[in-house]
Amino acid sequence: MTALSRFPRFFVTSPSPCPYLPGRQERKIFTELTGQHAGELNDALGRIGFRRSQSVAYRPSCAGCTACVSVRVVADEFKPNASQRKLLKRYSDLEVTACKPWATEEQFDLLHRYLKSRHPGGGMAAMDENDYADMVEQSPVSSYVIEYREPSVDGERGRLIGACITDQQADGLSMIYSFFEADSETRPGLGNFIIMDHIVRARTAGLPYVYLGYWVKGSARMAYKTRYRPIEVLGPNGWSLLSDEDMALSAPVLARVPELA
Repeated sequence: MTALSRFPRFFVTSPSPCPYLPGRQERKIFTELTGQHAGELNDALGRIGFRRSQSVAYRPSCAGCTACVSVRVVADEFKPNASQRKLLKRYSDLEVTACKPWATEEQFDLLHRYLKSRHPGGGMAAMDENDYADMVEQSPVSSYVIEYREPSVDGERGRLIGACITDQQADGLSMIYSFFEADSETRPGLGNFIIMDHIVRARTAGLPYVYLGYWVKGSARMAYKTRYRPIEVLGPNGWSLLSDEDMALSAPVLARVPELA
């Protein structure tokens, strides 16, 4: 690994309104993923709570707040509950394909419908086709777009109803961003199925974890991430299993993450 990869340069963004906790400001620390060792650097940073966006690795670094907690599912030990088993059975007819990271018009149309339904005022709502192409294709690491389609009919590919931009890291799958038919009355819970499909995929590939990004205690938008047990959180002493008692603790106590060495 080059000196630049071993000792990357880090930068901090200016404060901006927090999208999860009203009245708070967010700030991120980030570095660029470049060169032939970008994958190794991304793996190392992922283990200490960083996420990837295009060719940048980042994590929260907010003044006076540590509410964002990195979480990852222990794939080999995951046991779906009754409702999750029903969901897996309901969607067993879908055709799932791991595609090369190449943006398509069909994917963008699905993303646009998803954002309009779930995040109409979010920062991604104004994305155009070029923005989406950058999001998918500007990846210096091993990435895929996992597509979820309805069954083929008469040799024609089924309709695209879900997708997830996914990185394969040395110790697991990292779900960068998923989107799907959010208002479908015939296909409810599709987002939950996509997570469970990644857990199955990681287990089949012999990868121990599925990284779900950040969990923010007290944020209704993030509550779904704790439904997949066992799940680990990154705390002051490294990764540990999230228990019911942990969830009752105040977010700042639970959420402190180790500083970079």
